[in-house]
Amino acid sequence: MAHFVIHGGYPLNGEVTPSGNKNAALPLLAASLLTDEPITLHNVPRIGDVLTMLQLLEMLGVDVEDDGGHTIRLQARRIISTAPDAELFSLIRGSITLMGPMLARTGHVALPMPGGDRIGRRRIDTHVLAMRELGARYSYNDRLEMRADRLRGADILLDEASVTATENAIMAAVLAEGTTILRNVASEPHVQDLCHFLNSLGARIQGIGSNLLTIEGVSSLRGGEFTISPDYIEIGSFIGLGAVTKGEIRIRNVVPEQLRMILMVFQDRLGVRLHIEGTDLIVEDEQDLEITPDLGGAVPKIDDAPWPAFPADLISIALVVATQARGTILIHEKMFESRLYFVDRLISMGAQIILCDPHRCVVVGPTPLHGATMSSPDIRAGMALLIAALCAQGESVIGNIGQIDRGYEHIDHKLQALGARLSRVDD
Repeated sequence: MAHFVIHGGYPLNGEVTPSGNKNAALPLLAASLLTDEPITLHNVPRIGDVLTMLQLLEMLGVDVEDDGGHTIRLQARRIISTAPDAELFSLIRGSITLMGPMLARTGHVALPMPGGDRIGRRRIDTHVLAMRELGARYSYNDRLEMRADRLRGADILLDEASVTATENAIMAAVLAEGTTILRNVASEPHVQDLCHFLNSLGARIQGIGSNLLTIEGVSSLRGGEFTISPDYIEIGSFIGLGAVTKGEIRIRNVVPEQLRMILMVFQDRLGVRLHIEGTDLIVEDEQDLEITPDLGGAVPKIDDAPWPAFPADLISIALVVATQARGTILIHEKMFESRLYFVDRLISMGAQIILCDPHRCVVVGPTPLHGATMSSPDIRAGMALLIAALCAQGESVIGNIGQIDRGYEHIDHKLQALGARLSRVDD
């Protein structure tokens, strides 16, 4: 396993283009199982989780043509297995999105428990309940096994607005007999990407972007191609990076409509100066970060919630920015009970953070950070620690960077192009 060596405290400047949305790429790859015709996906990020998903699909019988760049061609002429490889399946959370398309296409799926970041309990009950409402029978021992002679449309209320459960329900419902109404669904940009992609293949999904979807089932889907949207979480990460390293960073090819709450939090809560030029976002140089108190001087907070609220995956990034801003702010991570446990690394670097409980911490800034040796616990905390190291004085070493590679494509190359003094060292 490699590690990063970072010499921090230097301003970063230049241009960067975000990769395709990781959280869109995984369900879109899984959706290739819904048709026996060719699928072409563009702007696919070359990250660890995507490569793992491609291996899983190949072992299930999907023909995968990888050009070595960002275009992937897939064709599931014949599915040869309905039991994904347990070791690969356990490496990523997105593997769970194989459930819906496998069940819709073959009537059977046998799944081990999915993997992914260890940020707390991540239940899959919502997936199972949705499949059951569509007519699937299930049993669970060491694997979750589901069978359905024929999926039939239903009026389904999800018990939580889970992104991956929404995606599984959508992919199962597009081939179900009759009409499905999905209520309390997630509506994040990657869910919208999946819906638009499926409609381009012949699905009939209405209500895209809302929390209520109506799906008219079809007997089959055709082939097609689709370009994945830029990763708004990576864009938010580069906003945080530019804010604390005090250089000017131009982020190319953003979708401003996907960034409204993200920009509101960084600008209005943390005082980050930035602006939009067409489809470019510019983080201005020489930032003077200051937390804006609520009316009457009350301590403000940043909290996460389902779309269109502030994304959970950017809480770690916002927390690092808060350490460099004047004032006090409460960070409330509602969705995952272990995501804030990386703050001990920031405290060891000099940050003033009080961890109140698994979901809340108070950040008092600004505090100079100094280099430290640490390990990346998950994708987003790893990126947050990398940003902290780049604004800290001195040398930092970050281990377990395979976690960062799972979600950020060639992050060391992108940072080096901005002037970061960073190197990847093989252990």
